[in-house]
Amino acid sequence: MTKVLIIAAHMDDEVLGCGGTITRHVRAGDRVTVCIVCKRAYNHQFVPGLVEEERAAAKKAAQILGYEDIRFLDLRDELLDERLLDVIVPLEECVDDLKPSVVYTHHRGDCNQDHQAVFRASLVACRVFSKHKVRRFLCYEVPSSTEIAPPFPEYAFQPNYYVNIQEWLDVKVEALRAYSRELREFPHPRSAKGIRALAEKRGMEIGLPAAEAFMLMRDEWA
Repeated sequence: MTKVLIIAAHMDDEVLGCGGTITRHVRAGDRVTVCIVCKRAYNHQFVPGLVEEERAAAKKAAQILGYEDIRFLDLRDELLDERLLDVIVPLEECVDDLKPSVVYTHHRGDCNQDHQAVFRASLVACRVFSKHKVRRFLCYEVPSSTEIAPPFPEYAFQPNYYVNIQEWLDVKVEALRAYSRELREFPHPRSAKGIRALAEKRGMEIGLPAAEAFMLMRDEWA
């Protein structure tokens, strides 16, 4: 059994970035934990009722994907980059507690500032000489955030690791539907059709019907 940790800034990022991969891990017998960093703000305001609705949606998505351990850090949406230490410390505690072998987190070049902050904090929490050594460290893409980053080389998402999700693509789309407040209509990339289109594109890049793409940052098993 492999211990897997998915770190997501917001509720829905875990599905958008690696929903199919999560289910693949679960079906392989791996122990999967998702850590949600933020409580979401709407129109730059925190509305308790809406936050609870989103939390319920995250739990429903977890049931669909098949994993049981979901953790909410409840940090403030849109403000993670103000003080990175407030993100690093709870993530360090999470990594030390779970002792995962594999960690998936955000891509550093995403347009969203919270995604960037979570990447930086994850990098520190999963550093090689920390209390627990993460053996494989990967970054995922989030539709409507990763692809709209500025057109500079340092922001580019250049995948070098792919996971076949042909068998789990329908499950990923169903999990996304749990987030009804976040789901959009095509051609928005955060739509059911948009998710399928991206999975098919990533699949074509390596000769598969559907895949999720990642940037592999470290792999001790290689």
